[in-house]
Amino acid sequence: PQVLVSADLARGRKMTSWPAIQVDMRNAGARWVDEEVVVDNGLVSSRKPDDIPAFNRKMIEEFAEGRHAAAAAA
Repeated sequence: PQVLVSADLARGRKMTSWPAIQVDMRNAGARWVDEEVVVDNGLVSSRKPDDIPAFNRKMIEEFAEGRHAAAAAA
């Protein structure tokens, strides 16, 4: 998430992250939530290493939907 904060791409997005940086996320304009995995318009975020299996499942689900490939082709 820090890269998104630095690039000003977190603003207005619902996201999660390591709890210790939730203030940074909120200060950058993100709507921070304490959930295992969060998806906001195709952007998938998770909190910690224990969440990686759920993050991976969600990424596969997002790729399988095919919306991102269609958007990139447009």
